[in-house]
Amino acid sequence: MLEKRFNEFKDSIKPAEFNNIEFLQKKAESLKAADSELSDRILIRVRNLKAQVKKQEQSKQSAPVQKTKATAKLQSKWDKVKRSPFLVFVMLPTLIFTAYQLLWATERYESQAKVIVQQPDSASTMDSGMALLTGLTGSSGGNDAELVKTYIYSNDMIEYLNDKIALKEHYSQSNIDFFSRIHNDDSKEALNKYYQEHVEVVLDDASGVITIAAQGFDSKYAQLLTNTIVERAEWFINSIGHQLANAQLSFMQGEHKRIEERFTNAQKDLLVFQQKYNLLDPTAEGTAKQTITNTIESQIATKQTEIKTLNAIMSDRSPQVQSLKNELAALNAQLEVERDKLSQTGLDEVPVSELLSRFTDYKIKMDLALQAYTSSQISLEKSRIEAYRQLKYLITVEKATLSEDSKYPDAIYNISLLLLLLSLAFGISKIIISTIRELK
Repeated sequence: MLEKRFNEFKDSIKPAEFNNIEFLQKKAESLKAADSELSDRILIRVRNLKAQVKKQEQSKQSAPVQKTKATAKLQSKWDKVKRSPFLVFVMLPTLIFTAYQLLWATERYESQAKVIVQQPDSASTMDSGMALLTGLTGSSGGNDAELVKTYIYSNDMIEYLNDKIALKEHYSQSNIDFFSRIHNDDSKEALNKYYQEHVEVVLDDASGVITIAAQGFDSKYAQLLTNTIVERAEWFINSIGHQLANAQLSFMQGEHKRIEERFTNAQKDLLVFQQKYNLLDPTAEGTAKQTITNTIESQIATKQTEIKTLNAIMSDRSPQVQSLKNELAALNAQLEVERDKLSQTGLDEVPVSELLSRFTDYKIKMDLALQAYTSSQISLEKSRIEAYRQLKYLITVEKATLSEDSKYPDAIYNISLLLLLLSLAFGISKIIISTIRELK
């Protein structure tokens, strides 16, 4: 019953009054005559409050002492640390770096692809005679792999990857730790350096295989990045081959067309000359006319011999002698005509010698044009084969892999390397400091 009346008293006053010692003392004195038991119970509450106040005051007095002891303890530990610089300069940075590597560093995945640059074997596409004629071999220089590597690391490749698969956006995600990502306000040069650190191109000189390894903060994106690099590198190596082939072939086609026109004109001039003078070959015509002249001269000599023979037994006026003389005169007249054809002409005719000279000039021009045309045709075929040889293909040996486990960061390796380097630096510094002290 007493507790019930005390609770009713507690409810009848404010909480602040229930915790006020002076208020409770006055209330106990006023209730002492009417209800001594309740008055005594209120005084018990007063004594409890006084005990709490006393305890709080004691704790406040002892707090500075405890704080001083804790400070002294920390100072003692710090003094021990200062007395051991190895802990400060080696172990403490290693512990911080270990915490970063194990707890904070974002995992990176790597995807690899292997490719090789190949081009057609031109010697296998022609017979042995053509191969010897053109002087082609089946192999080319080994600089294609270096060319592919240079292009993969180029600014053009980075810009293409930014446009195609948002390279910078992936490497600057907010969920990547501060030290592992690229920042939005970083310069273009910083992005290029970051890209080169996260994409590795390794060349095998023996086999010619190019290994492309690209890192990403997601395994699927790393695979996408590697595939995109391979596709773009394939486009680049093909475009280089086509540009060289087209330039070389276009030049040779232009030269061949010019020589072909020259040959056509020479052939046309010769044909016009032959049609104008209605002859196929002046050399043959001259030979035929010379043969006729020689024949007439032979007949004249025969007739002269016959006339001399008849003059020995007959009169000069005899019919037989007169007949032979008439025949001889006719042969001499015809000989003059034939000789005029060989040496000179009338008003409309050209001497055979001049025809022969002009024909020879046309024939030589056509022969030279024909030789040039033949050589140009061979060169054009050689250029076509060479253009085919210029075509290169980037063949995929191994497709881009999809990693299931992250490869980076390699925490054990990184921590061990840092510890080793810091230890070496600390040892060298200590030796230098000790040497300086001894010299003093």
